[in-house]
Amino acid sequence: MKKCIVTGAAGFTGCNLVERLLAAGYFVYCVVRENSAHNKRLENLANVQLVYADLAEYKNLHQQIQEPCEVFFHLAWQGGRYDFAAQYQNVEDTLGALEVAKKIGCKRFVCTGSQAEYGPHQDLITEETCPHPIDAYGSAKLAACILTRQRAMDLGIEWIWGRIFSLYGKYEPAGRMLPELVASLQAGKDFYMQSDGQQNWDYLNVIDGAEALIALGEKGKNGEIYNIASGKYKPLKEFIEDIQKVINSEAKVHYAVDKKALFSLQVNINKIQKDTEWNGNVELYIYH
Repeated sequence: MKKCIVTGAAGFTGCNLVERLLAAGYFVYCVVRENSAHNKRLENLANVQLVYADLAEYKNLHQQIQEPCEVFFHLAWQGGRYDFAAQYQNVEDTLGALEVAKKIGCKRFVCTGSQAEYGPHQDLITEETCPHPIDAYGSAKLAACILTRQRAMDLGIEWIWGRIFSLYGKYEPAGRMLPELVASLQAGKDFYMQSDGQQNWDYLNVIDGAEALIALGEKGKNGEIYNIASGKYKPLKEFIEDIQKVINSEAKVHYAVDKKALFSLQVNINKIQKDTEWNGNVELYIYH
């Protein structure tokens, strides 16, 4: 049985990744914080071993995981978008995760980046688009990308970076736009947007996002960066109208007519499709 490691395994993307890895026949070491309420999502799953560690303790994971694994999926990240100290620490902790992946004997290190690395763009975003992050989060992700790629070369471990765009779906935390929209409409309450909704956006079901990460772990090319998105961008207002049709609520969505959004996402995913044959195909689904 193939074995892998997932940090941040109890989180939104992490838990979906674990479930898809199990479906693909992997044994998964799930690295989680000991007191996380979300650990219950994983506790009764077969072919899973929970490994308790905070980010700062990752440098000692080789003491708890003492057999080589195919892939080390590093998803764990913490702190607010503008919390410079926390984001700075994330860079150091990500380098620590890479170092311990090598000590454990993992063949490949797959880390999740973010659309925030690119910053605001109005044109088509490819992996060659020049990054211009505008907050501590995006800057830290970009710094971690650059530093871990170089360090992986030094260590002799395969490295792949997956820049995730907007995911939605199972286990999505409250407070994000889509869950708040869905909850409001289901409760029959009007929802107020902070933009006119005309900006292009790209939403990908988290199940597809998890499958994309697995594809990178199995087929991605060493040393490469990949965009993870649907590639089916359209005005945000159209996504919202799709959700309204599914929920069939009488509540209305109000747009800030005179407020244009800073970001407009048009994402190219040709690279990941070409190199791994991955192609997202989960249709719009509303998780209650």
